[in-house]
Formats: sequence, structure tokens, C-alpha cells
Amino acid sequence: MRIPDTAAAPSAEPRRRPAPRVDLEVVIPVYNEEETLARSVLRLHNFLSQEFPYSWMITIADNASVDATAEIAQALASDLEHLSVVRLEQKGRGRALRAAWSRSHARVVAYMDADLSTDLRALLPLVAPLLSGHSEIAIGSRLLRSSRVDRGFKREFISRSYNRLLHAVLHARFSDAQCGFKAVRADALRELLPRIQDESWFFDTELLVLAQRRGLRIHEVPVDWIDDPNSSVAILATALEDLRGVVRLAFRSRRGPQTQPRPLRTLPS
Repeated sequence: MRIPDTAAAPSAEPRRRPAPRVDLEVVIPVYNEEETLARSVLRLHNFLSQEFPYSWMITIADNASVDATAEIAQALASDLEHLSVVRLEQKGRGRALRAAWSRSHARVVAYMDADLSTDLRALLPLVAPLLSGHSEIAIGSRLLRSSRVDRGFKREFISRSYNRLLHAVLHARFSDAQCGFKAVRADALRELLPRIQDESWFFDTELLVLAQRRGLRIHEVPVDWIDDPNSSVAILATALEDLRGVVRLAFRSRRGPQTQPRPLRTLPS
């Protein structure tokens, strides 16, 4: 039997379906972290691969490192799946988060400090309320009663004093503005990110204050947290910068377009 020419002709290439949307993108903002980056990223990657039940990816946001951080980040991205790198030529943790979060297509974006001071077992409790639609923002807190924190008196005193200041001046209802362990739903991020002015350490506080003023739900998770004795953060300079940010926000309107929590809903897949 002769096969018709039309049957012998190659079929058209099937249309490719778009890749499924990732549930979570974890951003690690880094500046001169050549000593800890590989160890931390491998630890996080292994944890997500073995214990995290949702789809995920990791992004290293390198903001103008001048050591070998950029080379190490690129090597990790070449070796590991679900890992990308964003390189910025200007410093600023807020700037790094803005750049990485702005390009994200994940349902929920998160960030954590490069030293992974927070126990990773808190990640699922952090993210789950956002994926379910219960809350718009989630933060790790070192100041909740059930948190377990190992850090020196100086840092503990400064942290508690700063958060008391936020409660008194900005009427903050969250307990810990500065813990480097936060997550935001994509729809809430699109609403908040253009309104955040800070590009450095006050970025976190401004994000939370603006979210509270707009009536968004902020979920808090107690964390186990161990202070990094080799942290390069300049405490005094950061504190002064934060105080300037508090003054700026104190003069902004305390009423946003939304002052009541939104109806609960589930994020689309």
C-alpha cells in the first residue's frame, strides 16, 4: 500500500506550553560574601530540594561586590539547577531586593541574609500563609516570646529599642522590622514596591509600614536565630540611616487608599 505524501511529511512542531509559575523565589542579597556564599547557597539549595513541598528557585543578588563574590555566584549558577544571579553595580540591600523582586515571576518572593542566621525550618511556616491567600506579607521575628535567639547584648538592645521606636512614632503593629527573613505575595509587591523610596537597610521597615498603612495582613513567624559574629553591618551608621527613614515616614500620610484588611483569597497557580 502506498503511503500518501501527506502522511510521510513531517508534522509541524508542537506548540510549547509555558513553564509553570514558580511558587517561591528566594533572594539572597550579597555584598563581599566570598567566605560564606557557597556554603550558604548549598545549604539552602539542599534544604529546598529535600524538604520544601512547593516549586522554588534561588536568586543571588550581588550588589557591587569587589571581592570574588560575583565569580562564586556565577559558578554556583552553572552547577546548580533553579539558581540565577543578578549583578548590580551599586551598593544597597534595598536596591538589590528591588532589582531581583522586580524581575521575579514567582507567586511569592522572599529574602534571607547570606549568613542564614535564621533556621531554615521556619521557611515553610513563613511562606504557607501567603500561598494560601491568608496574608500578603510574612516576617520572621526574633522578638516573639517563642523565638530562640543567640546574640550579644548590644545588638539585642539596639534591635528592641528600634522596634519600640517604630511602635511609638509610626504606630507599627509588627514586632521585628529588621529580621532578614521576609516574604511577600507578588500581587502585594506590585502595589508596594513603587512606593518604597529607600535603597538600603531601611527598605524592610518602609515595606512593612506602607503595607500596614494600606491594610495588608502581616503574618509573623517565631524564628530560631543565631547572630553572625563576622557580620559586616555597621551598626551605628545603619541605626542613623534608619532614624532618618523613621522621620521621613512620620511626615508621610498615615492613611493609604486601603485601611482595612482585604478579603481572604487563594493565589492563582
